[in-house]
Amino acid sequence: MAAETKGHKTRSSRRPGRRQAQTLGFSVQAEDRPTLDELVEYFGDGNRSAYLRATYRVMKSIMIAEQLRELQAYGQQRTAELGIEPADVPDRVREFLKGKDGS
Repeated sequence: MAAETKGHKTRSSRRPGRRQAQTLGFSVQAEDRPTLDELVEYFGDGNRSAYLRATYRVMKSIMIAEQLRELQAYGQQRTAELGIEPADVPDRVREFLKGKDGS
């Protein structure tokens, strides 16, 4: 699904300090529509906005997990390049952190 902004339509809120919702349009391929409708019904009780809000948490957690995997792979590569044994990493991190605060 590709997101396309239709404009800056917002719903007015009668309560001060409350966020205003922005309406966005999405293009969906015809063959994907039945799947979208099924997911909206299941996760959003038929409400597309509720479904989209539910997907934020899931997709954010997937993004963070991927970033952590990349960082872990980088750390493993660098420790191997530097000849540091994985078992030595916690002690070296503690040493580094002690040096940062001057204690």
